[in-house]
Formats: sequence, structure tokens, C-alpha cells
Amino acid sequence: MPAPRLRRVGSQKELENLLDDYMTQGFEIISQGQNTALVRRKTWGTAGGHVLWAILTAWWTIGIGNLVYALVAHYNAEQVMLKLETSQPAVA
Repeated sequence: MPAPRLRRVGSQKELENLLDDYMTQGFEIISQGQNTALVRRKTWGTAGGHVLWAILTAWWTIGIGNLVYALVAHYNAEQVMLKLETSQPAVA
């Protein structure tokens, strides 16, 4: 699985707004903490990809190749880590 992209935000309100924007764009929340959220695009593969896999593997695997394609597409989908940057006072 590829490493998630990191998106830094400056305030809690900005984090909530960005999270809402990603949800509107078709992402799902994988995990959410007080200062972080991990989202992943909802996908089970493209229609063309499923048709291609069905044509190439359905006869020999009885559709298992198509199922594997869907699972790989779902678990390798784009992920974004949203992180709240808190300003910490400098230690002297």
C-alpha cells in the first residue's frame, strides 16, 4: 500500500472544512483523531477495468480475478493524511 499524502492545516476549523471537502469528493474516513484524520478514496476499480479482467480471467478463474482486481483497487486507492499543525513554544 502506498504511503498517504500529508496535508497540513493551521486550525481545527480548517481541518473540519477540509475533511468535509474530501468527503464530498468521494473519500471515506479510515481513522480520525483530535489532530489528525486519514481518508481514502472510495473505489472498487473502474468499469472498464472490471470488463477487461472479466474477459481475460472469467473463463479460467470463475470471476476470482475480477474480485482480486476490485480488492487491489480498493486497498491501493489514494490516501490523504490531514494533520493539524499546532504552534509549540520554543524551548530555551
